[in-house]
Amino acid sequence: MSGSNNRMKITARIGMVNYINTAPLYEVWQQTVHRPDWLVTEAPPSQLNRMLHEKELDLGFVSSQEYALHPGEYRILSDLSISATGQVGSVFLFSEVPFTQLEEQLVLLSSQSQTSVSLVKIILEDFYQVRPRYCAGMATDLAVSRERPMAVLAIGDEALRLAAGERYPHRLDLGEAWQARTGLPFVFAVWAVREDFCRSAPDTVLAIHQELLRCLREGKKRLREISAAVAGRVPMDENACYRYLQGIEYDLGSEKQEALTLFFEYLVSRGEVPATALPIKVCGNH
Repeated sequence: MSGSNNRMKITARIGMVNYINTAPLYEVWQQTVHRPDWLVTEAPPSQLNRMLHEKELDLGFVSSQEYALHPGEYRILSDLSISATGQVGSVFLFSEVPFTQLEEQLVLLSSQSQTSVSLVKIILEDFYQVRPRYCAGMATDLAVSRERPMAVLAIGDEALRLAAGERYPHRLDLGEAWQARTGLPFVFAVWAVREDFCRSAPDTVLAIHQELLRCLREGKKRLREISAAVAGRVPMDENACYRYLQGIEYDLGSEKQEALTLFFEYLVSRGEVPATALPIKVCGNH
């Protein structure tokens, strides 16, 4: 048999965040979606952001801010996000001193999510009125850093590991801090689709969207089982994993869209994204 007959034509390149907070969707996807023509790449948000922007992906979970940075390139898929109303449990600022004392102190920012980096700057500078110094990196790099940071932003599975330890006496859950000030949930990630792919392959976008929503519905029903399957990755206790995943929200309803709009307004006012980020463009609304 010739090789050309064996090779499946790829019809969609999909980006999936490789943290356990996507497990309710992605575990079901891996078990039930058998589409070799849909190529899935697993990576941290920052890598998926870059790949979608550079046209190496057609759609995927990306940091909310990635959409706002390049609003002309993307649309947001309806009914899908990684959000939290109050505590998110996996996006923390850990500090050796109270947060109001971080003026001019060194804060290490996770290099894995630009959304969380911008959010922590809004919380510290706009909510707490302090201006720290920032450096980029991972909490795991601390052993080799020249100057010891006073505070560390960590996200995803790394944050879950640090939260289980006792090293930092002060910890701030960014979702909780945002809700305390705004009264709104926070949308950490969205499903973004490249505009050109929306136009060239609308049926494929629709089919993937429907499968994502189906997987999510099923995953929510199987949350206890999925928690048991993925807890060891962090590692964390199965019950703690279950409670954590119960707190993650995956919809993009009107309140989430309002929250996304407010976050983008902050980013526009800070000069971090273009004003064309607003209004947000959501496709696939039923």
